[in-house]
Amino acid sequence: MSGGLLVAGTTSDAGKSVVTAGICRWLVRQGVKVAPFKGQNMSLNSFVTREGAEIGRAQAMQAQAARVEPTALMNPVLLKPGGDRSSQVVLMGRPVGEMSAKGYHGNRQRELFEPVMACLEELRGTYDAVICEGAGSPAEINLRRTDIVNMGIARAARLPVLVVGDIDRGGVFAQFFGTTALLSPEDQSLVAGYLVNKFRGDVSLLEPGLEMLRGLTGRPTYGVLPYAHGLGIDEEDGLRVSLRGAVRESVVAAPVGEDVLRVAVCAVPLMSNFTDVDALAAEPGVVVRFVDRAEELVDADLVVVPGTRGTVRALAWLRERGLADALARRAAEGRPVLGICGGFQALGRHIEDEVESRAGEVAALGLLPVRVRFAREKTLARPVGEALGERVEGYEIHHGVAEVLGGEPFLDGCRVGAVWGTHWHGSLESDGFRRAFLREVAAQSGRRFVPASGTSFGALREEQLDRLGDLIEEHADTSALMRLIEAGAPAGLPFVPPGAP
Repeated sequence: MSGGLLVAGTTSDAGKSVVTAGICRWLVRQGVKVAPFKGQNMSLNSFVTREGAEIGRAQAMQAQAARVEPTALMNPVLLKPGGDRSSQVVLMGRPVGEMSAKGYHGNRQRELFEPVMACLEELRGTYDAVICEGAGSPAEINLRRTDIVNMGIARAARLPVLVVGDIDRGGVFAQFFGTTALLSPEDQSLVAGYLVNKFRGDVSLLEPGLEMLRGLTGRPTYGVLPYAHGLGIDEEDGLRVSLRGAVRESVVAAPVGEDVLRVAVCAVPLMSNFTDVDALAAEPGVVVRFVDRAEELVDADLVVVPGTRGTVRALAWLRERGLADALARRAAEGRPVLGICGGFQALGRHIEDEVESRAGEVAALGLLPVRVRFAREKTLARPVGEALGERVEGYEIHHGVAEVLGGEPFLDGCRVGAVWGTHWHGSLESDGFRRAFLREVAAQSGRRFVPASGTSFGALREEQLDRLGDLIEEHADTSALMRLIEAGAPAGLPFVPPGAP
C-alpha cells in the first residue's frame, strides 16, 4: 500500500487538523503505517523535533496520533506571523528570513514547491499512507497559481481530496458546493467528496440535504462527525476560545483539596504556544482563563505571561492596559507569576532587540534579574533538567538570549520570590514537576489546593487522540475512506460549473 489523502476544508478552522489526526489514529489502529503532512503551515504554535527542527504543533500532534516521531518532513514550510503583513519563513525546521505576504505569495512560494513535494514523496516512500492537511480553503482563487498546500500538491501527487465543512457555523451545503464549483476541471477531478464536522442533533434530518448535495455535485458525503466537547487538541492558527473564556473547552474536574486554583493567562499580542497552559487546565480543580484587563488579575492565584513572537510589542501592550503595574504589585506582594519564553523575557530588566522588533534598547518590567539580547540565530532545543526536585522535559524556540544576573536557578531561567521565568515550553507537561509547582503556587496563594496524584497529561492526550479515532471509526464510512486512500479519487467525477475563473 502506498496511499494518500488530502484533507481540505471549506474555511479555516473547519476541523482539518483534528480530522487529519483522527484519520491517522484510525489507520494506525488498523495496522497501517501512516504519517501526517502539511506542506505549508501558518501558526505561532510550534514544536521542536528531536533533530532540532521547528514544525507546527498541529503536525506534532498528528504524528502522535499516528504513533510516529515528528520530523521536519511532515511540515517543510512554517510561516510565523510577526504582524498583519509579514511572517518569518521556516524551511525544513530552520528560519530563512522574514517576508511580506506579497513577497511570499509571489516568487518565493513557487520556489518552495519542489522541496515541499520532495518531502511528501520521501514520506510516501517510507509509509503505507500519508494523510495531508490543507490550509484555509482550496478555493482561494487568488492564491491558486502559487499554491503548495492544497490543490497544488493534490494535482502534483494525484491525491484524492476530502473536503471538511463545519456545520456548526451554518451554510455548510453552500460551502461544499461553492468550494467545488470554484475549482478548475482538473482540480475538481480529485475532489472525491465531503465530510460534515461538528453536527448537533438527529442525523436523519440532515440526510435529505446530503442526497441533494450528491445530486448537485455527483459526490458522496463520507461521514457526519458529531460535535465533540472538551477535546483540547493542539490548535494551529487560532485560539479556540473567546478572550476571557475558559481554556480550550476544558472541563474542570472537582478539586481534590478544599480550594480551586485560578490561573490568569495574559493574552499578549502574537501569543505563541498558548498550549503551554493546557497541562494546567487538565488538572482537577485548576481553572485557566485568558485575560486582557488588570482587574482580572486580582483574584488569580497564578498569572502566566506566555510566549509571544513580539516581546517588545507585548511589553507595550502590558503597559498600555495596566497589566504591567498589576504584575509589579503581585510581585511585591509575593503572589505567583510565571513567565514563559517571551513572557520570561518581558519580566526581566532589559532587552536589546535588533532582530525581532528592531527597537534597540528597551526597558522590561524589572521583576527578574535578567538581561536579554536578541540573536539572529534561533535557539531550537529539547532540554531535559530538574526543578523542585522533579525531572522536567521541555523545548526551546527563541531568538532572545538571557543573561541571568541573580535569583534562584529555575530551569534555564530564575526565580525571585514568587516570580518565575524560563524559556522552556512544555515544562508543565512533566507531571511530577507540574504537581510540585502547583503545590508552591497554592502555598504562596494561601489556597488549600491539593494536586491530584494520578493526573497524567500524556495519558489524557492519548485519550483525546483515541476519541478522534473513534469519531472517524464510528461516524465515517471507513470502508469508502480506505478505498479512497488506497486507490485515489474515483474516475469520472462530474464537473460542477462554472469552475475556476
